[in-house]
Amino acid sequence: MTSPTTIVLFHSAYGLRPAVHAAADRLRAAGHEVHVPDLYEGRTAETVEDGMAIKDEIGREELLRRAVTAVAPLSDRGLVYAGFSLGGSIAQNLAMADEKARGLLLLHGTSDLPEDASVNDLPVQLHVADPDPFEPHDWLNAWYLRMGRAGADVEVHRYAGAGHLFTDPELDDYDAEAAERTWAVALAFLEEVAA
Repeated sequence: MTSPTTIVLFHSAYGLRPAVHAAADRLRAAGHEVHVPDLYEGRTAETVEDGMAIKDEIGREELLRRAVTAVAPLSDRGLVYAGFSLGGSIAQNLAMADEKARGLLLLHGTSDLPEDASVNDLPVQLHVADPDPFEPHDWLNAWYLRMGRAGADVEVHRYAGAGHLFTDPELDDYDAEAAERTWAVALAFLEEVAA
């Protein structure tokens, strides 16, 4: 790696659970500096329904405010934004608004884009189940086109038969083979972003 990479990794709707820390440790072992903000302030969920209830109680604007506050002290470094599902949505929003962003790694989730979204060749990599009830094909195709129009350099990796959050070993969605393939590709992407 030719330069240090600082990654901000956002948790899913389940909150900051052990799987997120394990993912951060995997990235640190590859030489990256990784921060894992707790947007739920200590709360976690056992089911996706409970997680969505926490998310709705806090509200999207407050979650984004907490995320911006968490990255503010780091943003001058040129961050790689990353996240799981809901966290991917948040990471995308922050990356698209940060002209110093070095990359965007999306695991299981995307977000809508404003019509005037514009970035300068931002490297973006998405890993998603195929099919994924939260990221249907029509949505992903439209997202891909909009990201390209906005100036992002996008790769999409689909994993047939995997569950939505297939990289989380604590969930029924977990698919060990798809998870290992995801991390191998993601780590190579991060090496390129750092170069």
